[in-house]
Amino acid sequence: MRRTTGNRRDLGPRSALTRRAFLATSAGLLVAAACGGGRRDAASTGIHPKGVDAGTLSMEPYVSTGPERLAFALLDDRGRYIGGAPATIQLEPPGGAPRATVPMTLHAEGLPAGRGVYAVDVPLPAPGVWSATIRLEGRDPTSAHFQVTTTPQVPVPGATAPSVPSPTVDHPLGVDPLCTREPACPLHRTSLADALRAGRPTAVMFATPARCQSRYCGPVLDQLLAIRRDYEQRVALIHVEIYQNATTSELVSTVQRWNLPGEPWLFGIDRTGRIAGRLDGAMGTDEVRTLLDRIA
Repeated sequence: MRRTTGNRRDLGPRSALTRRAFLATSAGLLVAAACGGGRRDAASTGIHPKGVDAGTLSMEPYVSTGPERLAFALLDDRGRYIGGAPATIQLEPPGGAPRATVPMTLHAEGLPAGRGVYAVDVPLPAPGVWSATIRLEGRDPTSAHFQVTTTPQVPVPGATAPSVPSPTVDHPLGVDPLCTREPACPLHRTSLADALRAGRPTAVMFATPARCQSRYCGPVLDQLLAIRRDYEQRVALIHVEIYQNATTSELVSTVQRWNLPGEPWLFGIDRTGRIAGRLDGAMGTDEVRTLLDRIA
C-alpha cells in the first residue's frame, strides 16, 4: 500500500480506510455524547443552558496567505446542534498572539433545522495547532483546536484537478451501490475524467448519504439536486460515493486518487481544469450556488 510520508504528497491508491475519522468535528462530539461524554448528569456536573461545544468541520485546514474557509458546527452540552444566533470567532496561531475577533457567517439554507454551519474566511499562515474562541450570542464562550497542515494532501483552490475516472451507470468501476441515496441520484452519468477532458466547468461532490459519519452527506447532496436544473446546462454535476460497497471500508478509486480524509466535499472546477473552490464538512445552499456561479 502506497502512503503519504512526511511532506511528500502521494496520490496513489489506498484500499483501507485510514484517515476518515474526523479529528475534531461535530461527528466526534456527537459520538462522545452518545457514549456518555456529552450527556452529563446536571445535578452532578452542573450543566447549564448556556453551555456550548464547537466541532471543526473543515477536514484539512492548510497553510495559506489568502483567505480559506473554516467551518464549525456548534452543539449544546447535551450534544444537540445549535444554530441561529450571531457568532464571532477569535483565532490564535501556535505560539502567537490572539487575532482580532471577527464575525462568522451562518449558512443554514438547505440543511436540517437547527444544523446550520458557522463559517469564516481567514488566512492561516502558520502550520501547527491553532486555537479558536467562539462566542455565540446568549451563550458562554467556547474553545476549539484544529491542526493546520503545511502541505495539504487534498487538492486546493488554484491546483489542477486530478483527472481520473469516476463511477458511472455505464462504467461503475465495481462500485455497488453506485449511489446510496434513496432514491439514487441522477448525477452518475458522466465520468469526472470525461468532463474535464471536454473542458466543461465541473462540480464534483464526494459524499455517502447512507454511511456518512457527520450526517451531513445526505442533506448536502439533496441541496445540489434541488438546484440542479439551474446549472446542469452550464456545469457538469457529478456525485461520487465514498465506498466500493455497502459493507466494507474499501474506498472508491476516485476518492483514493483525490486523497480525501473524510466527507462530504464539493469541488468547483473551471474550464481549464483548475480548482476554483472547495467546500467540505457541511455547507449551505447559498455557498453551493456561489461556488457554481464562479465556474459556470
